[in-house]
Amino acid sequence: MCGRFALTMELSELQAAFPWIDFGSGYTPRYNIAPSQDILTFPNTMPGKAGWFRWGLIPPWAKDVKIGYQLINARGETVAEKPSFRNAFRNRRCLIPADGFYEWKKEGATKTPYCIRMTSARPFAFAGLWEQWGSDSETLFSCTIITTDANTVVNPIHHRMPVILSPSDYEAWLDPEFQDDKTLTRLLTPFQAEKMTAFPISKQINNPRNEGPGTVVPAPE
Repeated sequence: MCGRFALTMELSELQAAFPWIDFGSGYTPRYNIAPSQDILTFPNTMPGKAGWFRWGLIPPWAKDVKIGYQLINARGETVAEKPSFRNAFRNRRCLIPADGFYEWKKEGATKTPYCIRMTSARPFAFAGLWEQWGSDSETLFSCTIITTDANTVVNPIHHRMPVILSPSDYEAWLDPEFQDDKTLTRLLTPFQAEKMTAFPISKQINNPRNEGPGTVVPAPE
């Protein structure tokens, strides 16, 4: 799964990585992004623009927004079939930028947090889905992160990992006219392990209220 991630780059670095995106205003580097928070998103119906969507998908038919807490992730193996995700998979896909994510390794009764990122330290993009939910009193835009089997870097820590798309796949993923389930599903594979690294970090990350560089300090030997 993916239940916490980071986007710590300065805006200038983020613009260099995604030069085709207009980021607008409101961006602040974040070290401890958690479900139910608004996260930076590149939706397929807003070409070249970024939006702020709540993390935790709320399907249009949902009676209560609390369902979003259960839908922070969508399994890549079943995303084309599940009622909560299948319409969004065909019509409402997005990229979610990040430069690291966190998983916890169980060792007996303890859990050790790990930071997982590119060896280059460059930002990347998760494959995501988004929805618009509305009631008489409010309209919400929400999103979820698609997951897949872990690669050899992540697997010793956790058996699942978020789908990280290659830049060459961005165009197809964000094309609202492209709706071929089989082709889209083939993109939902583990990212190349040789380009990634993982290391244990401070347990400050356990509390989503903790922010700043101190949350990703490598744990002492």
